[in-house]
Amino acid sequence: MKSFDWNQETEKKWNENADFWHENSENMWLKGSRSTIIPFICKRLPEGSKVLDAGCGDGFGSYLLAENSYKVTGIDIAEKMISHAKDKRNHSNLTFHKADLSRLPFEKGHFDAIMAINSIEWVEQPLDVLKEFHKVTKEKGILFLGLLGPTAGPRANSFPRLYGDKAICNTMMPWEFEQLAGENGWELIDGMPVYKEEAKRVDVSGFPRHLKQALSFMWVFMLQKK
Repeated sequence: MKSFDWNQETEKKWNENADFWHENSENMWLKGSRSTIIPFICKRLPEGSKVLDAGCGDGFGSYLLAENSYKVTGIDIAEKMISHAKDKRNHSNLTFHKADLSRLPFEKGHFDAIMAINSIEWVEQPLDVLKEFHKVTKEKGILFLGLLGPTAGPRANSFPRLYGDKAICNTMMPWEFEQLAGENGWELIDGMPVYKEEAKRVDVSGFPRHLKQALSFMWVFMLQKK
């Protein structure tokens, strides 16, 4: 029986999806579910900061950070994603590399901040990745992490686990990630919801944070290295 390698399967999937992702990523970052992320970061992170875009896809989010005067390194596990990024996202503040989030090829304290949007869902051991993020950020470094919320389903990529089969997408909830991060070297500073249109019609102003997270399509955390 062929052994299952999570990273190999993830790389295979995103190489296969790279062209489709590339066709849609600009709209997603400019008008869609990711459109509020770069403004959120820019209001909270000084210009000139050295930023790792961890799971950069075709690099458009990295490019937007570079356009806002950040020095950006984008990494992704899928070679085809990195190929798209290198071909299309040219900027003096920007470089791209193929790399695995659980084994980051950078020195300790190399980055001021990390942006990781919908990437930790695709790793086998999220805790290992959090530790890597902690290692490569400076003292009091910042992690901006976007995690899919409960309304971002159905998550077909994780469904096979219910049959005892291997899957390459985890279904960690925002409140679970928040606790995991808090117990492993990160302090919650701020956060931002991304809601589907139906949820936007609900007045959540009086809801506790975890109930707001329960309605979210994605929750963007701002965490600081302890």
